[in-house]
Amino acid sequence: MKFLKDRIIEWRPHFEKGGKYERFHTVFDGFSTFLFTPDSVTTQGAHIRGGMDLKRTMFFVILAMLPAFIFGMFNVGHQHYLSTGEFTSVGDGILEKFIFGALKVIPIVVVAYGVGLGIEFFIASRKGHSINEGYLVSGLLIPLVMPPDIPLWMVGLASAFAVIFAKEVFGGTGMNVLNVALTARVFLFFAYPTYMSGDMVWIADKPDTYSGATALANSIQGSTGFCTTDMFLGFIPGSIGETSKLAILMGAAFLIFTGIGSATVMISVLIGAGIMGLIFNAIALNDFMRLPFWNHYLMGGLMFGAVFMATDPVTAAQTERGKWIYGLLIGMMAVMIRVFNPAYPEGIMLAILFGNVMAPLIDHFVVQSNIKKRLARA
Repeated sequence: MKFLKDRIIEWRPHFEKGGKYERFHTVFDGFSTFLFTPDSVTTQGAHIRGGMDLKRTMFFVILAMLPAFIFGMFNVGHQHYLSTGEFTSVGDGILEKFIFGALKVIPIVVVAYGVGLGIEFFIASRKGHSINEGYLVSGLLIPLVMPPDIPLWMVGLASAFAVIFAKEVFGGTGMNVLNVALTARVFLFFAYPTYMSGDMVWIADKPDTYSGATALANSIQGSTGFCTTDMFLGFIPGSIGETSKLAILMGAAFLIFTGIGSATVMISVLIGAGIMGLIFNAIALNDFMRLPFWNHYLMGGLMFGAVFMATDPVTAAQTERGKWIYGLLIGMMAVMIRVFNPAYPEGIMLAILFGNVMAPLIDHFVVQSNIKKRLARA
């Protein structure tokens, strides 16, 4: 690594103002600061200094998503071979399943990163500022919330839409109101619904005679159609990164341990979903309401959204009490949307976006409440 760092220091003058490659300064700065801690630091005033910058934070989030990403590639292959009848056991054809899944998933990742980073590099170059790091996470989140058979041009279109309209128009990283990856998914959900819902999109290259229904789709009839173990481990159809709750919990533990993810938000989302599930169990007006409340944790993307999307530090509530309100609101709304409107079975998607919009208002009232209490004490 010392050799690489020495080369970067040696080449840097060529990319500075007046250098031969001045117009590529933004690109060079982006790559160099991704590999090594930036050498630009504050020199005056009282500041807390540490080795953790935004790029390192984003890298840690990517590490947390790797278990879900790796398992997602395997499960894409597993669901395909299960549908064809070639490998019906989880332990059969592991290498073939992983290779098939990788060939399906990696191109989606490449397109999401290529389009998103390309737009960010272009905008940063035009504005003359450093490249924002936030898309390092969004570029992996977008593929993980997509069906495995999604056309690549749709991934590119959704990535471009999300970066431009959910992020750059608000000022870039740290200024966006809505979660970028969820914006990409919502755009495709409403623009191309047949590619983002139904029984045909969740298993790659499946025979037409094989049912590709997800646990959420089956739940309308009062049963998930899968055993609890398979739903927890992830051997079910679904978006690439959402199926394995075990892999998601591993990522959650890593985020909490490193102090990057908010345990308050994760727990409050799950509590909110559980409360609403119990309320519906008590009402029991239809088969979906009678479904045991804990099934909501194992179906769809509720766990994935709670761990990797609701906790986004930019779009989530910032105050401690606000995080509880924010998380409870998301969890309760996610289950309400699932049960009341089967046309939008993945309620966590819309619930988090609604929570993003409400987060500033929640924080405002929490702060105002604290101010009133302190004035009353004074």
